[in-house]
Amino acid sequence: MTLVAKVKESESVKTREDEMLTRENTGLIVVDIQGKLAGLVQDSARLIVNTTLLIKGVKALNLPILWLEQNPEKLGGTVPEIASALSPNRPIPKYTFDACGAEAFIQAVQESNITKWLVCGIEAHICVYQTVLSLLELGHEVELVCDCVSSRTTFNKELAIAKLTSKGAGMTGLEMCLYELVADCRAAEFKEILRLIK
Repeated sequence: MTLVAKVKESESVKTREDEMLTRENTGLIVVDIQGKLAGLVQDSARLIVNTTLLIKGVKALNLPILWLEQNPEKLGGTVPEIASALSPNRPIPKYTFDACGAEAFIQAVQESNITKWLVCGIEAHICVYQTVLSLLELGHEVELVCDCVSSRTTFNKELAIAKLTSKGAGMTGLEMCLYELVADCRAAEFKEILRLIK
């Protein structure tokens, strides 16, 4: 191996700390779980339960949350269970499928000083896909919480996940990300996280 190749290899190696979600570097983005559409996506009941638990876990860990609603005047508000879990946060309305087209969202992302975003919501192949792609292009790290995203068809959910992971997004799950964030069974928040996902 040449010296140049060795240097390039060492530059590309990330430490475990670089790879892990931490409370200092992680936030949550909740995308458009609204109105009738929320009931039409695949396994909608499970999506709503899992997302509610994810939000409660993230709040217990005191992480920032950005809450999005697509064209709420036409599509309706966020489903009550999730809206209640998100309170007292307020939704950011958007009209472009890509949330990065909304100035208020971009401003909230910049002000958060967060480098890694967990993303959940619907639809995986439209608003989630376009928003995650733009966040990646802006230099953020993104992990899809795969049991907290959905589309009207399984094919479209799987397509979105496959395409986003090929472009650099990571994958995680509800339990995986919360345990990664709490990190230590002696942490004050551990019992609350355990109670939520037991």
